[in-house]
Order: sequence, then C-alpha cells, then structure tokens
Amino acid sequence: MMKKTNATNRRRELVGWALNAPYLLYSLVFFLLPLIWAFWLSMMDWNLMSKDKTFVGAKNFLDLFSDPKVQAAFINSYRYLLPVVLLCFFFGLVIALLVSKLPDKIKGIVAVLFFIPYLTSGVATSVVVKYFFNYNSIFNEFLRNNFGLTINWLTDERYAFGVMVGIVVWKMSGYYALFILSGIESIGTDVNEAAALDGSTGLHKLLHVTLPMIMPTLTTVLVLATGLAFGIYTEPFLLTGGGPNLSTTTWQLEIYNTSFTRFQSGYGAAMAIASAVQIFVTLRIVNFVSDKLNKRFGF
Repeated sequence: MMKKTNATNRRRELVGWALNAPYLLYSLVFFLLPLIWAFWLSMMDWNLMSKDKTFVGAKNFLDLFSDPKVQAAFINSYRYLLPVVLLCFFFGLVIALLVSKLPDKIKGIVAVLFFIPYLTSGVATSVVVKYFFNYNSIFNEFLRNNFGLTINWLTDERYAFGVMVGIVVWKMSGYYALFILSGIESIGTDVNEAAALDGSTGLHKLLHVTLPMIMPTLTTVLVLATGLAFGIYTEPFLLTGGGPNLSTTTWQLEIYNTSFTRFQSGYGAAMAIASAVQIFVTLRIVNFVSDKLNKRFGF
C-alpha cells in the first residue's frame, strides 16, 4: 500500500513539473539569462557593436550617484507615483461606482467604453495631445483670444509634468475601474439589503460597507498603479524628451537614451539594475501596506 502511495505521489510530482516546465523554460530564457547578462554588461564599457570591451567593475554603478539625469529619474519616479496612483485610484473608483448604478442592459457597454482609452496606442494619444497643446492649436488660440493666456504646455516645467500625468490617468482609470467594478458586483445582495435595513446609505455605506468588502481588489489596484508609475516612457519620449530641465524624464527614457542614443550600453545596464532595485523596494513597501490593510479588514 505504501509503495502504491509513493508511486502515486511521484507520478503527481512529475505531472506537476511537466505542466510547469513551459513556464520555467520561458522564465529561464527571457528573465534569468537576460538578468545574468545585464549584470555582466553593467560591469563593462561597451557600445554593443565594437569588438573591444573594457571591464570597469563597479565604476558604472558609482557614476550613477553623481549623474544628474539618474538623480532626476529617481526623484521623478516618486513624483509620478503619488499623483498617478491617487488619481487613477480615485477616478477608477468614481467610474466603477457610477457604472454599478446603471441598468444591467447597458452596464457592460458603458464599462467597455471606459476601457477604450487603455486600448488606445500611446503613440497615437501622444500625437493628438501634442497637436492639441501646440502653440497655434485652436485650444491655445481660444485661451489667448478670450483670456489673454499664453501657456507653453510642453516647454514649461509647471505644466509639462501635469500633462504627462493627465495622459496616464486618462488612459488607465477606466482599466482600473473594471477591477473595482468587478469587486463591487461581487458584493452579495444580502449585504446590501442588511446595510439598507441599518440605514447605511450614500457615503456612509461606501466607507463602512463597500470599500471594506472590496479591500483585496483595491490593494491590487494600488500595486498595479504603482508598477504603472515606474513604467512611464512613451509620453515623455514623444512629447518632451524628458524636459524641460529633466522635469518629466523617467528611468526608461534615460536607459534608452544612454544605451541606444549615446551607445553607453554598460552604463545603461547599470541604470536598469538601479531602476529594478528601486521598483522592487517600493513594491515591497506597497505590498507590506496592502497586507496590513487586508488583515485590518479580515482578509
């Protein structure tokens, strides 16, 4: 009997390994090996084309501390983080609450309409925004002729960063709203009926019933939005080039420019590793806070 049980367990383990083998192979080829190669590259002075490679050790990493572009990318990561996470969360919640109140016949259609910006190409969106905020655009002419305002939307630090954040929030709010909407829809009718009997409506119900019931969904949105804030690239690349005065630059933009414009691939790899460390530490902090919130509400 014991032999049959052991044989069955071994067979199940083999089946488990066989089913996981494609993903393990994928991770090895596309994650582990590139990571090892990136560490090796970060210690070299090489442009990826020349046969000459110079080992520089930790020099590339030490240079990061005195590079103003790296410092700007590091700081801007958190400058993007706060407004992007808060605004995506807020507008996603508002959209989800509004859609949840609609009749079932049109609820799905409206939810898909809010999802469309997420499907829109970042390049197409950036081109439209660039022409919309162009100096000679109809919008800017309207501001000049009617209010006497001349605003350099993409060349003034005060406005360029806000435009970047606005595009990302517009693009992603509907996507996160679907997560929150699914959480709201999962709340049982018995819970809503009990809340109604207790006189809990409106804002009171939202704060004391709805949000606590969907806390795992909300914390998932929080983590996803955090990752989004560290991955901004298309908008500053096409609209501002990271300017003015590095106010909109990001890690991804600086890594690209360093590796493929200035052909300092070793230094670019060091940047990528530094960026990954910052993202990892930040996400660990966010996950810690999320776990505390979930435990606080019984999840």
